[in-house]
Amino acid sequence: MTDIALGPRPPRSYARLWVSTVLLVIYVSFVSLITLWPDPSDLEFGSLADRVLPILYRFGVPRRFGFDELEFTANVGMFVPLGFLVGLALSRRLWWLALLILPAYSGFIEYTQGAALESRVSSMTDVLANTSGGYLGVLLAMIMRALIYARDRRVIERAIWERDEERIREREASQASRKPARDQGASAVFGDVWQDTGAAPTQRLPF
Repeated sequence: MTDIALGPRPPRSYARLWVSTVLLVIYVSFVSLITLWPDPSDLEFGSLADRVLPILYRFGVPRRFGFDELEFTANVGMFVPLGFLVGLALSRRLWWLALLILPAYSGFIEYTQGAALESRVSSMTDVLANTSGGYLGVLLAMIMRALIYARDRRVIERAIWERDEERIREREASQASRKPARDQGASAVFGDVWQDTGAAPTQRLPF
């Protein structure tokens, strides 16, 4: 049996962790700036909603979809990327921490708005919207990671199969190259005594 020598263990790739963490810090800063800005009128969300709602009505959205519904949807959409980045930054074993981090962060925002910002109004509805969007983002991250993991397994299995196939071909070629050498050796030993008739070797008698 041939001994298998393992080389140094390949290093782990931390690209996903670093990229997702950097983007997460940037996006958390953006969300904190939007939600904890002292005067929300400076952000002109109301005027933006006045421009967005007529466009939605033009595309068939019911008229009962008003400012409150738009704000709820915006809160959901704002936390989808946040949950997605959290789902990417956490390891597969610690993904469940996202279920605690997202509502805790949303609760911190609403508590700060109600306790420290006079122009802001805290609401449990916003916590529900933010948490729902965050959980949706985590789900998307888990689905994407599962698809990438399954693809990587197929790529690795294919590479192993191709390597084994190449080794089998090399072994068969080596065996085929040694077979004529054995035949020539037998002819050199017995000389003209043996005669190959195509079926079995026969001996030619000397008379």
